[in-house]
Amino acid sequence: MSGQIKNIIFDFGGVIIDISHSNVEKAFRNLGAHNFEELFSKAIQSELFQKLETGQITDSEFRDTLRTLTGIDVSDEILDDTWNQIIGDYHPPRIDLLRTIRQHYRLYILSNTNHIHFEFYIRKFREEFGYDFVSLFEKTYWSFEIGCRKPDDSPYLHVLNENRLNPEETLFIDDSIQNIKTAQKLNIRTIHLNQETDVTDLFENGRVIEKIIE
Repeated sequence: MSGQIKNIIFDFGGVIIDISHSNVEKAFRNLGAHNFEELFSKAIQSELFQKLETGQITDSEFRDTLRTLTGIDVSDEILDDTWNQIIGDYHPPRIDLLRTIRQHYRLYILSNTNHIHFEFYIRKFREEFGYDFVSLFEKTYWSFEIGCRKPDDSPYLHVLNENRLNPEETLFIDDSIQNIKTAQKLNIRTIHLNQETDVTDLFENGRVIEKIIE
């Protein structure tokens, strides 16, 4: 029998903030990078992007390699702006939800991301809401900082061990099934967020709807 949920680990992109793979693919095509979709997609990312997300290469090394692979010759600013087209909107109801449920649960973020995107959406949040995004959580874990990424076991274990969390009292919410499967293997409770469901639909009166937890 699993314990009552006391801790919630959220994915970020596709759960807290919208992301659009089609937007970033279109933006790179508009620059003349017609092979970008071969390099990057939601399901399969090339070694370049995985290295960026685990901090194995610098932002500058990423930009230079991406220019070479795509054959586009643009400034760092234009390249970053194009790369950030994957990032969509924050929705105030989701932020209101986090502010409410943090009274009942210990909240964490575990996200596969990179420094270029991180700087963009952290600044975007402060400009839109007037305070720091990370203040909504007990701690945030970004793959480029911790040096590992989902769906490997290590980032999940890092969060559990560092915060002394009981996996059976911990809920993990993610929109990628491969990430959900790893969490389940580690006895973490899960909800796979599908495209038809918003994260706000998973809660009622500031509490997670227990019957939908896997």
